[in-house]
Amino acid sequence: MSADILLVGLNARFRHTSFGLRCLQANLGELQTRSKLLEATINDRPVDVLEKILAEKPLIVGLGVYIWNLLEALDLLRMLRRVAPDVKIVIGGPEVSHELEGQPILDWVDYVVCGEGEHAFKALCEQLLSGKPPALKIIPGGSPPMSEIASAYHLYSESDLAQRVVYVEASRGCPFRCEFCLSSLDKGVREVPLELFLKQMGELLDRGAKDFKFIDRTFNLSMPFALGILDFFYARLRPGLSLHFEMVPERLPEKLLQALARFPSGVVQLEVGVQTFNEEVARRISRPLKTQKIATNLEALHQETSVHMHVDLIAGLPGEDIDSFGRGFDRLQALGPHEIQLGILKRLKGTPISRHSEPFAMVYNDAPPFEVLKTGALSFEELQGLKRFARFWDLLVNNGQLPASSPLIWRHQASVFSAFNEFAQWLFGRAGRSNKISLIKLAEYLLDFLIECRALSEAEVGPLLVADLSRLGGRRLPKRLQVYEHLLPKKPKPSVNTGLKRQARHAAKV
Repeated sequence: MSADILLVGLNARFRHTSFGLRCLQANLGELQTRSKLLEATINDRPVDVLEKILAEKPLIVGLGVYIWNLLEALDLLRMLRRVAPDVKIVIGGPEVSHELEGQPILDWVDYVVCGEGEHAFKALCEQLLSGKPPALKIIPGGSPPMSEIASAYHLYSESDLAQRVVYVEASRGCPFRCEFCLSSLDKGVREVPLELFLKQMGELLDRGAKDFKFIDRTFNLSMPFALGILDFFYARLRPGLSLHFEMVPERLPEKLLQALARFPSGVVQLEVGVQTFNEEVARRISRPLKTQKIATNLEALHQETSVHMHVDLIAGLPGEDIDSFGRGFDRLQALGPHEIQLGILKRLKGTPISRHSEPFAMVYNDAPPFEVLKTGALSFEELQGLKRFARFWDLLVNNGQLPASSPLIWRHQASVFSAFNEFAQWLFGRAGRSNKISLIKLAEYLLDFLIECRALSEAEVGPLLVADLSRLGGRRLPKRLQVYEHLLPKKPKPSVNTGLKRQARHAAKV
């Protein structure tokens, strides 16, 4: 059966779902029966996606455009326009909601919906299908109360609930003005009525949903709201349940800490946006910090709860040099987060961070993801080194795959950052690349580094590497390490009850 309205998602990977497109479809009203959702990934060949689109014989194609699928979306829409010139093409999403002038993708589409599009897209489709197309190409979105936006959760299929991330939102907007973030443009925070939201979550749980990722920018902004959600899920704990929240680190009252402490290991993941420990830099980008409060709260989460802490830092902020960043990294690492996500500053379209470009000599890449290439405080070479640092830290530490052996890199060193940076540059020099390095090969490189640069013996490092690799299973040990296999315990540790493998590795070593 064909669809007059086809909503196309180019997701980063199969496990992800397009929540935004489901929201558009859910709010089409009577037109919903004339619509379909088609999801692919950025790894699919555009011509194959095009074939699937044309098989539906749509009159209107809507596509969400993000920083991570912009180039793939452009390729797809170029072909769609050439092959099916009569199809009306509508795009929306954060990448095409600001600074539209000069964007190549606009040459291949009929309409652009800027901002929140649930009501605007419905109105546009009604006009197009009734033969009364609007004269203007740019369609402004809106920001209606959340109670006036239809829920999209019924559009998750049984397969989605069983195999993929279920994105949910209890609120939209952010009260903070961090200049690198599009949420700095929000005019306030709008919440879904709590009773309604919990009813929706109950329906998802009844259908078998387990992996919930909240897309709220500040989950812990309203304490009654946050506590109500945590109480709801705690009362419905079940094997495999996973909850992911973003939180602002300064807000952790005792009631919230206690509510989080009730959950067993592997259930709750907190994504915490610290970004920098340099208070002068933070003020510059409208992100005022209470660094001691942040440190106290992260330490409390580490010591008093079993939540998985994923903490963000950004390199390349205006005026922050390598020494300042390194000190912030060391301070954060000492507080015990499970993962430190080191990101490179991106200039997202529409964000106020651009006002610092000239005063701080900020040079950005013109291609997605629009990362900063150099600043007045960080050279191009230093930023390249930090990218490699981030990549290797993710492989060795964040992934939780070598928990016993990787800390030897910085053991007895004055700075974790400096010690790991030395390893990252050594590894890049030895391997000649920062991707497509197998875990077994990575373990061998680590062994060589610890022997050559930390003066450790193979007899000291080998058993730790074997213990790490044996936890993962399914891998044949390198010959030089097989001699230590007899030191392994006969019975493996019991697995952690969670559907998220990466978090489970960290929990298993606690």
